[in-house]
Amino acid sequence: MDRSSLPTRPVISIIVGIAAVSTASLLIRLAQNEASSLTIAAIRLSLASLVLIPLALLRYRREIASLSSKEFILALGSGAFLAIHFAAWITSLAYTSVASSIVLVSTLPIWVAIASPMILGESAERRVFAGLALASLGSLLIALLDVCTIAGQFRCPPSSELAGGTAFIGDLLALVGAWSGAGYMLIGRLLRKRLSIIPYITLVYSASAVLLMASAILTGQQILGFSTPTYAWLVLLALVPQLLGHSSFNYALGHLPASFVSITLLGEPVGTIILAYFFLGEVPGMYKLVGAILILSGIIVASRVSTDGHGRNSNP
Repeated sequence: MDRSSLPTRPVISIIVGIAAVSTASLLIRLAQNEASSLTIAAIRLSLASLVLIPLALLRYRREIASLSSKEFILALGSGAFLAIHFAAWITSLAYTSVASSIVLVSTLPIWVAIASPMILGESAERRVFAGLALASLGSLLIALLDVCTIAGQFRCPPSSELAGGTAFIGDLLALVGAWSGAGYMLIGRLLRKRLSIIPYITLVYSASAVLLMASAILTGQQILGFSTPTYAWLVLLALVPQLLGHSSFNYALGHLPASFVSITLLGEPVGTIILAYFFLGEVPGMYKLVGAILILSGIIVASRVSTDGHGRNSNP
């Protein structure tokens, strides 16, 4: 295979995934009129699981039954990492600024790139790190511009105006979100070499749903009694960013190095900016466009990786 080429179907799935997960911010914003963020995450994963479980039991029961105890525990562990990722990142927003939270949770690809050689035996090429640097710089610029202004000079409000609690706690939680997200991606890459996409995401999403729902109930979050529009946003969250978006990235993990797939996650802010322009009338400033260009450039640079020995997988 040409070193500069990537398999077509996984690349298409990543593009679809970026477009799908980019709707999450808009849908969450609409659902937050009534539901808490933790409740949104719990219901989002629960609905996605309810869609997948019948399909998995009808068509993939033998494959699930053939899993070793180690593989089954790893799949549940991936779901636990996903639940921790959502819970830690969402909670971080109550303690630190949105910009700090997004920047720190967006370090996820860095941890994947560092851990991949040790856990997966996948050494990232220099261009992957170059692409990661560009994409991370773009994410940093977009995140800062959510709360800071550039008018003659760069100004940000004091931290006391940005967060409702201790910033250190929020920053640490956002980092936990990045670390757990990296664990979710690494286990996904490991298991997707052996397990088809439907059984894998069914186990992972179901485990995550149980943990998130338990967390929401134990912390006294409202679970039922929302209006019809809120339930509509929650259903769309389950169908589009979760089932279509996250599942597209999980599909790609069966064919492409985890370090590359994790970098493409940084494309979400670009898609969100585009959707916000068309659906909310939010016109991005010049610097946000620069950030978007940096992210896209980073993904393009990182995409010029060799998939020989890493990207071939017979599983769908």
